[in-house]
Amino acid sequence: MGMFKRIKDMKDMVEAAPGTVQQAQQLGAQAQQFAAAQQAAAQMQMNQMMQSQQAAVPATGSDFEPIAGVSIELYAEISKGLAAYGYDQSKAVEVAAAKGVSADAWAQALAGWNQRITANQAVAQRFNALYRAG
Repeated sequence: MGMFKRIKDMKDMVEAAPGTVQQAQQLGAQAQQFAAAQQAAAQMQMNQMMQSQQAAVPATGSDFEPIAGVSIELYAEISKGLAAYGYDQSKAVEVAAAKGVSADAWAQALAGWNQRITANQAVAQRFNALYRAG
């Protein structure tokens, strides 16, 4: 008798399966929508936070003084110009020269700005804002 009960239970389960599968698919779709909404909200919050930080960074002080005649704005412009060469650092002197910066001045600026960016968060934030602009 137990075998017939098991067969009936299996038959009932198979008959209920399409509804259960559909319900599971609906729950999965809702979970994906919720996750996408949460991700979009988090991204928007991150963007707002970055914008407020960038706006609050004053570009003053000795760490913002040009290095070998290269301002932080020009340094960011040259760095961004490397994108056209797949960020090939060997092209940096060429990009700098196109902006009126000698190879020697670029070498000094590169070392100096990298050191300042590493040591001073305000400089790093200012560089990031300039690099991402436009």
